[in-house]
Amino acid sequence: MFWRNLKNWFTGREKKVQLRLVLVLPFVVQISAAVGLTGWLSFRNGQKAVNELASQLMAEVAGRVEQHVQAFADTPHLFLQMNRVAIETGNLNLEDFPALERYFWHQTQLSDAVPYVYFGNERGEFIGVRQEPDGTTTLRIRDKSTAPIRNIYQLDRLGKRIELIDSFEYDPRPRPWYEAAVAAGKPTWSPIYVFASSQALGITPVMPIYKDTGELQGVLATDLTLSEISDFLKKLKISQSGQVFIIEESGEIVASSANEPPFVTTEAGEKRLHAGASTEPLIRKAVQNLLARFESLKKIEATQLTFEINGDRQFFQVTPIGDARGLHWLMLVVIPEADFMEQINAHTRTTILLCLAALALAILLGLITSGWIGKPIVELIEAARAIASGKLDQSVAASSVDELAVLAESFNYMAGQLRSSFEQLAEYSRLQESKVEDRTEKLEREIRDRQLIEEQLHSSESKMRAVFAAMTDVVMVLDTEGGMEVLPTNTALLYAPESDIIGRTIEQFFLDETAEILWAQIRRAVDTQQTITLDYSVTLESGEAWFAARISPMSDNSVIWVARDITDRKRTELALRIAQQKSEALLLNILPKPIAEKLKISQDCLAESFEEATILFSDIVGFTPLSARMSPLELVNLLNQMFSTFDKLANKYGLEKIKTIGDAYMVAGGLPVPRSDHAEAVAQMALDMQEAIKQFQADLGEPFQIRIGINTGPVIAGVIGIKKFIYDLWGDTVNVASRMESSGIPGRIQVSAATYEILKDKFLFEKRGAVLIKGKGEMITYWLTEKKA
Repeated sequence: MFWRNLKNWFTGREKKVQLRLVLVLPFVVQISAAVGLTGWLSFRNGQKAVNELASQLMAEVAGRVEQHVQAFADTPHLFLQMNRVAIETGNLNLEDFPALERYFWHQTQLSDAVPYVYFGNERGEFIGVRQEPDGTTTLRIRDKSTAPIRNIYQLDRLGKRIELIDSFEYDPRPRPWYEAAVAAGKPTWSPIYVFASSQALGITPVMPIYKDTGELQGVLATDLTLSEISDFLKKLKISQSGQVFIIEESGEIVASSANEPPFVTTEAGEKRLHAGASTEPLIRKAVQNLLARFESLKKIEATQLTFEINGDRQFFQVTPIGDARGLHWLMLVVIPEADFMEQINAHTRTTILLCLAALALAILLGLITSGWIGKPIVELIEAARAIASGKLDQSVAASSVDELAVLAESFNYMAGQLRSSFEQLAEYSRLQESKVEDRTEKLEREIRDRQLIEEQLHSSESKMRAVFAAMTDVVMVLDTEGGMEVLPTNTALLYAPESDIIGRTIEQFFLDETAEILWAQIRRAVDTQQTITLDYSVTLESGEAWFAARISPMSDNSVIWVARDITDRKRTELALRIAQQKSEALLLNILPKPIAEKLKISQDCLAESFEEATILFSDIVGFTPLSARMSPLELVNLLNQMFSTFDKLANKYGLEKIKTIGDAYMVAGGLPVPRSDHAEAVAQMALDMQEAIKQFQADLGEPFQIRIGINTGPVIAGVIGIKKFIYDLWGDTVNVASRMESSGIPGRIQVSAATYEILKDKFLFEKRGAVLIKGKGEMITYWLTEKKA
């Protein structure tokens, strides 16, 4: 029946629309359109979000890799430059091999970034000190007494020889690193080759040393293993199956996040692996696509591209990496679109199924509802037709629908009234003539009584006006309908009407919002027969005015209203409240809230002990040279931007900023309110501070970094003195935290063993080892790198 009516309506055979069709069709159309449009927009927005997310993710990964490679490349050259300066100033003699042995050993102890420092000369002599992977140190030496043999000695923790562990023939002059330095005549890089000592793929930064006569004296060098870059790439969080790798301009792999080695073993020896021949499909296809688009890998600039593998789109970004010493690499980040779209496609299928289910449910409920509502209406129509034909004894049954039940009740009442009206009509006609004379006499009597009442009312009103006119407060007499029975006094305090306002309602006298409040109080006074007091405001031409009112009941239907102007008092109270709020805000900006609350009560010493807290010290490295190139105002503005960023991080993690001194920043966790996760919050803020400084460095193009130290332990904290209060910390824990910062290196976060023990299950660390700390001796410290997934 429903579908036949729908077909007839659409084909124009039926001009009238049935109630069942009206109830069902709009809901079906609305639900279908809403769910379908929502699903389509969700899918399109998901695709757009995937493109933006992939682009941002590739740019972020590329930035992190580029920064890591730059640090990887710059650090060894910095050590070589220091060695050349020592030679040129006469502090280091290349002919004194025992002095070189001690000097190189100390350098390998300074940083893990330079594990192997060595020197070879034109006579074939060689000396080098190497930090082995197991933590031990070895000496490799060939001099006049051992030539052509190079001896390898085991060194103890003080750099002294223990025993001879190996000997073999060795000549540095034909090695790739020596030949590269001689050919360049300046600091440069060797080609990538397999190290003789470890059979690992690496690269050597080299620096030729010349005598004053221009004669080549020898070559300083240090080995860098490329597996360190691969290990870093494997730790990066890209996507479920994304890859990041670095290649040379020849296409040979330098490092990658894949598990395959960057070289293959052949009968002729170790051979570098070309990226186009990689077993990883993403790496192989990306390089093949790159070679198809560009004539040469040497001409590629930073760009983002896409390509397809078996119909699946892949995002990839190419970023050149290099320096002025001859390093020219390409970094590629590849991310499959499918890593992001799987959940979006699942949501799309779910949306389609929900749309079909909602459509079916809407039709079913519409049919049931239309039948439920339509039946009582049809009965009502039939009863109305019967009454119209003269059958007045009609009634309909009440429906379970509230509105239809009221309609049926009204219809039955109307039918009864109609019958009663017909019965009374005849009786009324008979009595009408006899009542005309009685009504005329009664009307004349009522007119005389009304005139007498009006005269009495006018007399009473005149007396009340005289009394009210002498009053200074606003006095009104109001009835329960909100109308004025007596003219109010001092109307100038209200709206100063020129005409008589007796008879007006309170809504006409006040603004709507104020009238509702006052009218409610009038009813309350009448209902309770008690005096009500309240303060209220009205808007006058001169501004907002405040009144204190007393509403007293006079009878069961009227009250007397007495109001006094208290505007001046209210304005004074508001000014005092604003001043107090400003004072509170200023105090809370200087001291923690618990300390500020205690300071209000007493200004005695407010120091207290905390069993465990975590302290962070930081220092901006490179800020002093920057001050020589910037005006004082520009320098202060830059420092303000950095510290404001740190303040926001402290608020984010619920930490307490203690103070700043110059370009140093101090923050603490676990006080003045103790908390169990103070160390975790401080560690997370330290990582975020590193990221913030990297952003400042990228925006300004300045080579400054941040050095951070963290320690955990008991402290004393509070406010001392009686002037210029400051919340400060004392104790050995604070001193050790300061030493963690001052003994660290730029760009790293050094933590004590106490902090490491608390965080080792939640964060990743690198063990630095024993470090000589001023005033404490040797301490085991760690580098905080990142939070565990």
